[in-house]
Amino acid sequence: MPFMKGIEPIRYTLKYLEAGKVLFKDSLQIFCINYNTKGDHHDGARKFVFWYLPQLQYKNQSVQILTLRNLTPSPFITCYFDNNESMLIDVDGKKKEDILAHVLKVLGKPEEVLKAEAQAREKKDNPANFGYMCEKACICEVPGQIPCPGAVPLPFHMRGKYIRKMREEGTL
Repeated sequence: MPFMKGIEPIRYTLKYLEAGKVLFKDSLQIFCINYNTKGDHHDGARKFVFWYLPQLQYKNQSVQILTLRNLTPSPFITCYFDNNESMLIDVDGKKKEDILAHVLKVLGKPEEVLKAEAQAREKKDNPANFGYMCEKACICEVPGQIPCPGAVPLPFHMRGKYIRKMREEGTL
């Protein structure tokens, strides 16, 4: 498989990409991270980009994500919002987990908002749903389905007892 080539190909599997924790706020437009490819104090930013940037891009497709390499003496993240404001986050000397936790705390949606959005996405009025608290109580109320055996008896060829009896007698 061509996508499984390179260093740490696990980063591009669907399971890994969906495991991302950070969903950015709706007001965030551009997420820009600046770091150098050399230097000990840039190590956390490099590893953050290597491990977590694919997840951020997958989970936040409406946000433009930029990486600027070898342009700055110290690593930092710049965020641009839709109300023409910007935010600088200093990541100098931080570990990749600390950067992720800070980004989640500052730029991520709160847990309550995520739960409310997930509940709103879940459709309750799907006509295929039936049972308790749904539009139809039983599958027999859906057009094209066999009615309940309590209301209308099943045809003989659909009854298990009838088929077994016929096999035992040898007529089937």
